[in-house]
Amino acid sequence: MVLLKLSIKAELENVTDLQPASNDFEYLFNVKCTSCNETHPNIISMNRIEEYEVPGGKHGKANFVWKCGFCKRSSSAKFDTTQKVKPYTSENAQFQSLLVVECRGLEFTGFHPEGIWKCVGSNGTVFDTVDLTEGEWDDYDEKAALPVRISEIESEWSRA
Repeated sequence: MVLLKLSIKAELENVTDLQPASNDFEYLFNVKCTSCNETHPNIISMNRIEEYEVPGGKHGKANFVWKCGFCKRSSSAKFDTTQKVKPYTSENAQFQSLLVVECRGLEFTGFHPEGIWKCVGSNGTVFDTVDLTEGEWDDYDEKAALPVRISEIESEWSRA
């Protein structure tokens, strides 16, 4: 078992506390088998709500179960529930931890921030339908009379 941490970095203009909008957010990842190093050809999705039985039964349930198409080895991953999703605050424009995943037989190699996120404007306005499908988002905060923007989203995986 390996714990992998996903960290993100983004340019935030007049907003803070960027995070997925709901607990059933579909995280999109690239995945590779640690047995044969074959990378799955498609982007996979995983959320905190859905759980599946792990083949063989020794590890209970997981949020993602995969059988490598090349070596046929079964692998699984589940969110580390001891760590909550942490909102990205853009302090010093550094990478900040978003989540931790427990992996068995696989590693995540990429992250696609598509989907609906939420953030908070400089005066407290909550933007709860931030669509990052195009990789960036623009709006206007009427209360603060300021433009708001999220762009240049980057991610990296590391051992937790």
